[in-house]
Amino acid sequence: MSLEALKRNGHHLELGVFNLVGDYGIPALRPVQLEEKLDWIRFNHSLRDPYPDRHGVQFFTDDYLFQRVWHDPPRYARFLAQFKAVLTPDFSIFTDYPFPVQIYNHWRRHQLGAYWQQCGLTVVPTIGWMGEESYDWCFDGEPEESTVAVSSVGVMKNKDARKIFIAGYKEMMLRLQPTKIIFFGMVPDECQGNIEHHAPYYTPFAEGRDFRVSAR
Repeated sequence: MSLEALKRNGHHLELGVFNLVGDYGIPALRPVQLEEKLDWIRFNHSLRDPYPDRHGVQFFTDDYLFQRVWHDPPRYARFLAQFKAVLTPDFSIFTDYPFPVQIYNHWRRHQLGAYWQQCGLTVVPTIGWMGEESYDWCFDGEPEESTVAVSSVGVMKNKDARKIFIAGYKEMMLRLQPTKIIFFGMVPDECQGNIEHHAPYYTPFAEGRDFRVSAR
Protein backbone atom coordinates (compact mmCIF):
# COMPACT_ATOMS: atom_id res chain seq x y z
CA MET A 1 0.00 0.00 0.00
CA SER A 2 1.34 3.44 -0.93
CA LEU A 3 2.15 6.09 1.65
CA GLU A 4 -0.61 8.30 0.27
CA ALA A 5 -3.13 5.47 0.68
CA LEU A 6 -2.04 4.98 4.29
CA LYS A 7 -2.59 8.66 4.98
CA ARG A 8 -5.92 8.68 3.19
CA ASN A 9 -7.20 5.73 5.20
CA GLY A 10 -6.54 7.62 8.42
CA HIS A 11 -4.73 5.01 10.53
CA HIS A 12 -1.37 6.84 10.43
CA LEU A 13 0.77 3.78 9.93
CA GLU A 14 3.26 6.08 8.22
CA LEU A 15 4.15 7.99 11.40
CA GLY A 16 7.23 5.89 12.09
CA VAL A 17 8.75 2.48 12.65
CA PHE A 18 8.38 1.80 16.35
CA ASN A 19 9.29 -1.05 18.66
CA LEU A 20 6.12 -3.15 18.87
CA VAL A 21 5.24 -5.31 21.87
CA GLY A 22 2.53 -7.73 22.97
CA ASP A 23 0.06 -9.82 21.02
CA TYR A 24 -1.42 -6.75 19.32
CA GLY A 25 1.73 -4.91 18.22
CA ILE A 26 1.48 -1.92 20.55
CA PRO A 27 4.18 0.75 20.03
CA ALA A 28 6.43 0.87 23.08
CA LEU A 29 7.03 4.16 24.87
CA ARG A 30 10.34 5.16 26.40
CA PRO A 31 10.39 5.93 30.15
CA VAL A 32 10.49 9.56 31.26
CA GLN A 33 11.41 11.10 34.61
CA LEU A 34 9.42 14.29 35.11
CA GLU A 35 10.87 15.82 38.25
CA GLU A 36 9.14 19.20 38.00
CA LYS A 37 5.56 19.60 39.18
CA LEU A 38 3.66 21.24 36.33
CA ASP A 39 0.25 22.83 35.98
CA TRP A 40 -1.60 20.52 33.59
CA ILE A 41 -4.09 22.03 31.16
CA ARG A 42 -6.71 20.05 29.30
CA PHE A 43 -6.02 19.94 25.58
CA ASN A 44 -9.11 21.94 24.64
CA HIS A 45 -7.89 24.78 26.89
CA SER A 46 -4.30 24.55 25.71
CA LEU A 47 -5.28 26.02 22.35
CA ARG A 48 -5.66 29.43 24.06
CA ASP A 49 -2.70 29.19 26.42
CA PRO A 50 -0.45 32.27 26.06
CA TYR A 51 2.32 30.60 28.11
CA PRO A 52 2.71 27.05 26.76
CA ASP A 53 6.32 26.78 27.90
CA ARG A 54 5.09 26.82 31.52
CA HIS A 55 2.47 24.06 31.33
CA GLY A 56 1.78 20.44 30.51
CA VAL A 57 -1.13 19.18 28.43
CA GLN A 58 -3.46 16.39 29.58
CA PHE A 59 -6.30 14.60 27.81
CA PHE A 60 -8.62 13.54 30.64
CA THR A 61 -11.73 14.82 28.93
CA ASP A 62 -14.25 13.67 26.32
CA ASP A 63 -12.61 12.08 23.29
CA TYR A 64 -14.28 14.40 20.79
CA LEU A 65 -12.46 17.37 22.34
CA PHE A 66 -9.07 16.04 21.28
CA GLN A 67 -9.77 13.89 18.20
CA ARG A 68 -8.00 16.52 16.11
CA VAL A 69 -4.60 15.35 17.42
CA TRP A 70 -5.33 12.01 15.73
CA HIS A 71 -6.72 13.49 12.54
CA ASP A 72 -3.65 15.66 11.87
CA PRO A 73 -0.63 14.29 13.81
CA PRO A 74 2.14 16.47 12.28
CA ARG A 75 0.26 19.71 12.88
CA TYR A 76 -0.50 18.96 16.51
CA ALA A 77 2.91 17.51 17.23
CA ARG A 78 4.31 20.92 16.26
CA PHE A 79 1.71 22.64 18.44
CA LEU A 80 2.28 20.42 21.48
CA ALA A 81 6.06 20.80 21.19
CA GLN A 82 5.62 24.27 22.71
CA PHE A 83 4.64 22.75 26.06
CA LYS A 84 6.82 21.43 28.86
CA ALA A 85 5.30 17.95 28.58
CA VAL A 86 2.24 16.09 27.31
CA LEU A 87 0.34 13.04 28.46
CA THR A 88 -0.56 10.40 25.91
CA PRO A 89 -4.16 10.93 24.76
CA ASP A 90 -6.73 9.16 26.89
CA PHE A 91 -8.75 7.49 24.13
CA SER A 92 -11.56 5.72 25.95
CA ILE A 93 -11.54 1.98 26.62
CA PHE A 94 -14.93 1.76 28.34
CA THR A 95 -16.14 -1.64 29.51
CA ASP A 96 -19.14 -1.52 27.14
CA TYR A 97 -16.96 -0.86 24.08
CA PRO A 98 -16.41 -3.83 21.74
CA PHE A 99 -13.04 -5.47 22.34
CA PRO A 100 -11.59 -4.44 18.94
CA VAL A 101 -12.40 -0.78 19.72
CA GLN A 102 -10.68 -1.04 23.11
CA ILE A 103 -7.54 -2.46 21.50
CA TYR A 104 -7.62 0.13 18.73
CA ASN A 105 -7.88 3.00 21.20
CA HIS A 106 -5.00 1.59 23.25
CA TRP A 107 -2.95 1.16 20.06
CA ARG A 108 -3.53 4.66 18.74
CA ARG A 109 -2.75 6.19 22.14
CA HIS A 110 0.66 4.57 21.78
CA GLN A 111 1.00 5.27 18.06
CA LEU A 112 0.72 8.99 18.81
CA GLY A 113 2.80 8.79 21.98
CA ALA A 114 5.68 7.04 20.20
CA TYR A 115 5.43 9.54 17.34
CA TRP A 116 5.53 12.47 19.75
CA GLN A 117 8.60 11.02 21.44
CA GLN A 118 10.17 10.65 18.01
CA CYS A 119 9.43 14.36 17.44
CA GLY A 120 11.27 15.27 20.64
CA LEU A 121 8.32 15.90 22.97
CA THR A 122 8.44 14.97 26.66
CA VAL A 123 5.70 12.33 26.76
CA VAL A 124 4.25 10.94 30.00
CA PRO A 125 2.28 7.69 29.55
CA THR A 126 -1.39 7.76 30.51
CA ILE A 127 -2.23 4.39 32.05
CA GLY A 128 -5.74 2.97 31.78
CA TRP A 129 -7.38 -0.38 32.48
CA MET A 130 -10.72 -2.09 33.05
CA GLY A 131 -11.23 -5.43 34.79
CA GLU A 132 -8.72 -8.23 35.15
CA GLU A 133 -9.44 -9.36 31.60
CA SER A 134 -7.75 -6.19 30.32
CA TYR A 135 -4.46 -6.85 32.11
CA ASP A 136 -3.32 -9.07 29.23
CA TRP A 137 -2.99 -6.03 26.97
CA CYS A 138 -3.68 -2.70 28.72
CA PHE A 139 -0.11 -2.40 30.04
CA ASP A 140 1.50 -3.35 26.72
CA GLY A 141 3.84 -0.62 25.51
CA GLU A 142 3.95 1.17 28.86
CA PRO A 143 7.49 1.77 30.17
CA GLU A 144 8.73 0.45 33.49
CA GLU A 145 10.25 2.74 36.14
CA SER A 146 8.82 5.87 34.56
CA THR A 147 6.67 8.82 35.51
CA VAL A 148 3.09 7.90 34.56
CA ALA A 149 -0.35 9.52 34.80
CA VAL A 150 -3.72 8.17 35.96
CA SER A 151 -7.17 9.59 36.65
CA SER A 152 -9.83 8.45 39.10
CA VAL A 153 -12.45 10.86 37.76
CA GLY A 154 -15.82 9.19 37.25
CA VAL A 155 -15.08 5.95 39.13
CA MET A 156 -15.08 6.84 42.83
CA LYS A 157 -18.85 7.11 43.38
CA ASN A 158 -19.67 3.64 42.11
CA LYS A 159 -18.57 0.79 44.39
CA ASP A 160 -17.84 -1.66 41.58
CA ALA A 161 -16.01 0.90 39.46
CA ARG A 162 -13.95 1.96 42.47
CA LYS A 163 -12.99 -1.64 43.15
CA ILE A 164 -11.92 -2.15 39.53
CA PHE A 165 -9.88 1.06 39.60
CA ILE A 166 -8.02 0.15 42.79
CA ALA A 167 -7.28 -3.39 41.59
CA GLY A 168 -5.92 -2.05 38.29
CA TYR A 169 -3.85 0.57 40.08
CA LYS A 170 -2.22 -2.12 42.22
CA GLU A 171 -1.56 -4.20 39.09
CA MET A 172 0.03 -1.16 37.45
CA MET A 173 2.30 -0.66 40.45
CA LEU A 174 3.35 -4.31 40.35
CA ARG A 175 3.99 -4.48 36.62
CA LEU A 176 5.41 -1.04 35.85
CA GLN A 177 6.91 0.05 39.18
CA PRO A 178 6.48 3.74 38.30
CA THR A 179 8.85 6.27 39.84
CA LYS A 180 6.10 8.89 40.07
CA ILE A 181 2.33 8.82 39.54
CA ILE A 182 0.71 12.06 38.36
CA PHE A 183 -2.73 11.48 39.82
CA PHE A 184 -5.81 13.45 38.72
CA GLY A 185 -8.86 13.27 40.98
CA MET A 186 -9.50 11.77 44.40
CA VAL A 187 -6.75 9.45 45.65
CA PRO A 188 -8.16 6.39 47.47
CA ASP A 189 -6.32 5.32 50.60
CA GLU A 190 -5.51 2.01 48.92
CA CYS A 191 -3.44 3.75 46.22
CA GLN A 192 0.19 4.00 47.27
CA GLY A 193 3.44 5.15 45.68
CA ASN A 194 5.14 8.43 44.87
CA ILE A 195 1.89 10.25 44.06
CA GLU A 196 1.78 13.83 42.79
CA HIS A 197 -1.83 14.88 43.24
CA HIS A 198 -3.72 17.24 40.92
CA ALA A 199 -7.29 18.47 40.81
CA PRO A 200 -9.29 16.79 38.03
CA TYR A 201 -9.42 19.93 35.90
CA TYR A 202 -7.12 22.90 35.70
CA THR A 203 -9.27 25.60 34.09
CA PRO A 204 -7.88 29.09 34.65
CA PHE A 205 -10.23 30.56 32.03
CA ALA A 206 -13.35 29.26 33.80
CA GLU A 207 -12.03 30.43 37.15
CA GLY A 208 -11.14 33.88 35.87
CA ARG A 209 -7.50 33.42 36.85
CA ASP A 210 -4.48 34.93 35.16
CA PHE A 211 -2.04 32.46 33.65
CA ARG A 212 0.86 34.58 34.83
CA VAL A 213 -0.26 34.15 38.43
CA SER A 214 -1.27 30.48 38.27
CA ALA A 215 1.95 29.38 36.58
CA ARG A 216 4.35 30.73 39.20
